Amino acid sequence: MGRAYSNDLRERVLARVLLGEAVRSVAALYSISPSAVVKWSHRYRRTGSVAPGQIGGYKRRLLANHRDFVRACFAAQPDLTLRGLQARLLADRGVQVSYGAVWDFVHNEGLSYKKNRVRQRTGSSGSRAAAGAMAPVSGSN
Repeated sequence: MGRAYSNDLRERVLARVLLGEAVRSVAALYSISPSAVVKWSHRYRRTGSVAPGQIGGYKRRLLANHRDFVRACFAAQPDLTLRGLQARLLADRGVQVSYGAVWDFVHNEGLSYKKNRVRQRTGSSGSRAAAGAMAPVSGSN
């Protein structure tokens, strides 16, 4: 992600535009795009400042208010799937969230469920017995 231009540059560009210089000539002088000059001018007229807006920031987790409910669900049913949790949130709480939001919340809370060896149904070929020899096909010599 790119960084915003400095306020000093923005103020120098705006000062020239306010003095009546053409947008394209100011843009060429400072090696910036004409659209940047126009946007900074609009921003100045709208807010009185050329300072850039916030880039990025904190994104509030959607399930933060339902932390106790989610923990209770996992305590009652440790092997609850994320799809199952998503369905319970909708049915019991009326909260409609995406699978990704459920995964993020469970992961950040450290509630992920790991399968153990007893429940494992399949494994790598190294963990199985060797295949027996094939019986000869009947009628072949």
